[in-house]
Amino acid sequence: MNEADLTHLRRCVDLAAEAVEHGDQPFGSVLVSGDGTVLAERRNRIVTTGDLTAHPELALAGWASQHLDPSERAAATMYTSGEHCTMCAAAHVRVGIGRLVYVLSAPMIAELVEPDVKIGLRVTDIVAASNVDVTVDGPCDELVPEASALFVRA
Repeated sequence: MNEADLTHLRRCVDLAAEAVEHGDQPFGSVLVSGDGTVLAERRNRIVTTGDLTAHPELALAGWASQHLDPSERAAATMYTSGEHCTMCAAAHVRVGIGRLVYVLSAPMIAELVEPDVKIGLRVTDIVAASNVDVTVDGPCDELVPEASALFVRA
């Protein structure tokens, strides 16, 4: 990961903190173009909307499918405070966003939320089962403490 990655991941953690302040779960995501331009950002809104699919990653995948052509999506990066769940990973792959960078891994999140929960398919499993080229980078050790602390607050 480079300094630009860290900058975008810090924004994801800030968005996750905003989500917690509004009573939602601590997740935030940023979509960045191939040239480094921030295209869109979202935070978790499950509690405030009552919609169990109101994940920021899913919202950004939908945004990308409506606003970017396939080559732009392939060049884009989605940054997120936590590794995708299965639903969001499938949407990410289906839309064809070329890169995913996350702070907390799914096992880290599970340990914070429910230590006994079994992690099913991870984002790398879904990418491997597809014919879509997606680069996955994470976790980001530098931001793990700050992102983890949000789960304690939530």
